[in-house]
Amino acid sequence: MPKGGHSASGPPPDPNALRRNRAGDPTWTSLPLAGREGEPPEWPLTAQDERELELWADLWAKPQAIMWEKLGQLYEVAMCVRMLARAEAPRSSVELQKVVRQYFDSLGLTTQGMLRNRWRIEQPAAAKAPVAAAARKRSSSRSRLSVVVDGDEES
Repeated sequence: MPKGGHSASGPPPDPNALRRNRAGDPTWTSLPLAGREGEPPEWPLTAQDERELELWADLWAKPQAIMWEKLGQLYEVAMCVRMLARAEAPRSSVELQKVVRQYFDSLGLTTQGMLRNRWRIEQPAAAKAPVAAAARKRSSSRSRLSVVVDGDEES
């Protein structure tokens, strides 16, 4: 058996890891938090039921939908929607639920899938500010010390 196992073997990539600048390293794609704008594409499969219509519209509003559109993954998303609608039914098979999970991973709808696709969702500026403010407060360890003389504290 060749080394490395299957395509998803090993830990997923870490966007915060310190990496060497290697020519072959893929870059990370930032997706807008607001998601994809506009109407969902036309349904590419046979007749769609009401639940599939709801799921289709919901998925095409997600940030990952920008990449699906760019990569031409209409059929993959449609099959995911169809299998998800079937997996929601009472007494659906565990195998069908596994297939849905695999679709979710490959389409970047899970944390692992996002990491493997090297996609990240942009965070609002307000979420980044507290980290920057905390970093500014800690200028040095010496600035946190104070001198104490005979029980009185001096700055």
